[in-house]
Amino acid sequence: MVQKYQSPVRVYKHPFELVMTAYERRFPTCHLIPMFVASDIVNEETSEDGSTQKIERRCALDVDAPRLLKRIAGVDYVYFIQKNTLNRKERTLHIESHNETFSNRVVVHETCCYSVCSILPLEMTFDLENSKRYRGKEIIEYYLKELDDEGITHMPRWSPSSHSLPLSSPTSLSTNQPELGIVPADSVPLSADAKDGTSQDAKQDSNMLQNDSLAEILAGTPEDKLDADYIKRYLGDLTPLQESCLIRLRKWLQETHKGKIPKDEHILRFLRARDFNMDKAREILCQSLTWRKQHQVDYLLETWSSPQVLQDYYTGGWHHHDKDGRPLYILRLGQMDTKGLVRALGEESLLRHVLSINEEGLRRCEENTKVFGRPISCWTCLVDLEGLNMRHLWRPGVKALLRIIEVVEANYPETLGRLLILRAPRVFPVLWTLVSPFIDENTRKKFLIYAGNDYQGAGGLVDYIDKEIIPDFLGGECMCEVPEGGLVPKSMYRTAEEVENEDIRLWTEMIYQSASIFKGAPHEIVIEIIDASSVITWDFDMCKGDIVFNIYHSKRAPQVPRKDTLGAHGITSPGGNNVQLIDKSWTLGQDYSMVESPLTCKEGESVQGSHITRWPGFYILQWKFHNMAACSATNLPRVDDVLATLQVSSHKCKVMYYTEVLGSEDFRGSMTSLESSHSGFSQLSAATTNSNQSQSSSMISR
Repeated sequence: MVQKYQSPVRVYKHPFELVMTAYERRFPTCHLIPMFVASDIVNEETSEDGSTQKIERRCALDVDAPRLLKRIAGVDYVYFIQKNTLNRKERTLHIESHNETFSNRVVVHETCCYSVCSILPLEMTFDLENSKRYRGKEIIEYYLKELDDEGITHMPRWSPSSHSLPLSSPTSLSTNQPELGIVPADSVPLSADAKDGTSQDAKQDSNMLQNDSLAEILAGTPEDKLDADYIKRYLGDLTPLQESCLIRLRKWLQETHKGKIPKDEHILRFLRARDFNMDKAREILCQSLTWRKQHQVDYLLETWSSPQVLQDYYTGGWHHHDKDGRPLYILRLGQMDTKGLVRALGEESLLRHVLSINEEGLRRCEENTKVFGRPISCWTCLVDLEGLNMRHLWRPGVKALLRIIEVVEANYPETLGRLLILRAPRVFPVLWTLVSPFIDENTRKKFLIYAGNDYQGAGGLVDYIDKEIIPDFLGGECMCEVPEGGLVPKSMYRTAEEVENEDIRLWTEMIYQSASIFKGAPHEIVIEIIDASSVITWDFDMCKGDIVFNIYHSKRAPQVPRKDTLGAHGITSPGGNNVQLIDKSWTLGQDYSMVESPLTCKEGESVQGSHITRWPGFYILQWKFHNMAACSATNLPRVDDVLATLQVSSHKCKVMYYTEVLGSEDFRGSMTSLESSHSGFSQLSAATTNSNQSQSSSMISR
């Protein structure tokens, strides 16, 4: 097995000859590398003109291992051979090393090159054995400082006329000597003045370093290399192994991926999400790149325009930054009509809006990295749950939320730096139980939850956000432009036909069916249950009129009308017309039985519920026209019902519904949580019916 390690480019803003002088001070031993105990020169050659020098050393390492293990292995030190080739004319140093100890069992081969890009020195180190012990650049810089303390700030360049001058002969220059920096490898080579070591072009490059950012200067560096200063400035502190993973993964993408190569910061997020496991990170990154290309996500910020309903009712927005410089996003989830937004926009548009938020977050991270001068790769999210109630636990809405979380987790890993959840009500544990299994464990560790007004004290918001930018609705003085939300008018809800006609989708949406109910002609759908203890869930809106909702069970399959078709969850007719399945010859109690008490639903109400089946067979969901009940004393209709009837133009009701069948193991936990919440702290009027044959719950919201 061959294991490769590749380090980033090390940049020294000093002349090459000075760096080489500092490098030689590492031998024969180096106190900064405790395990490097000795080195002996076994061979040395120098060319006639003195431009090339070859040195071969035998180096000893005192490896950190138990003495007993060393005795068993029969070694006290590990030896390796290092061959250095210094070309003073070309200003390069090539290093090759290999292990002498255990060479018949394992081969360690390292290469390293010091070179000058234009007139500026680069070092590319491969500290394989000692990567966890020391950093090559820090050691060279230590000796550079030592030379500076001794007054040695310049070493003369080699020339044919001065080859007799030893390289180790120092020349002291003024401390005002301009410091040289890195320039792109593909730029025009510059000539250095032999007298003072600095040309006019070099001085211009020095000034360029003072005026331009390092990122712009590095734009022309080789694609398979990274500069250490760039890593520290834009990516953060990385171990040598992490640096190597980043370089190798980027190089692999350049060789194999067709299309836009993501930025280093984005590649690094996927590596961190998989603990720098190359294979796992490569897999999820490739999947994400394919997804981005398929759905044109790279152009989302330019092409996506938020619908007006989002601008008015989506209670989220960007708001300054936190104390760490991370962009701050505020979401007033408790004030958001999640059901209204899903019904008015559909999951597709809501997802695209969330994706645009994440794309904007990436852009703001890059911007803040430049502003604050340090790597900022993630953002902080503040979620205010004031107003959260059972309406937010609308199952299709929760399902849409889980799908959005799934997409974001897969394509925007390691972008959430901290999540502050404020004013969490008692219903929050229910929502958390539903959502938390879909959130990565590393992400969950970033959650901070505050109940009530706990966020106002020590350890609260002031620890993470400057007092001056705390939003006014949280007791601060800063005006926040996040919309206040409110209920989305039902007139803005989409129909099933509008959902069907929608353009490119990122997933298959829940499609609501519409049906008309007439007096004496109910609308019915049948659901076949194979496994007992399955769960039938429903959600429907009363668009017009009042109905009575019933659930029946039959061992016999109902007769399907000829022109009707089988829908996703039951038998429905084209165009949402009325369908009747229960044969008029059937007798209640013999051919079929009622498994739940009838539920009366008024116009404008939204109903959500579930039924745990006890037997296999056929379950019929029925929406029936509601006849006014007569007053028991006078046998006359009640006044309220008469007034309601006058508002209905005909004996016709309209309902939009969605049903789904789940396995009990996928639903029982969440259903139990919801049922236990109804009586305790629901802010909605609720109706729960139970029978000795099954378990059921329904929730009505107005």
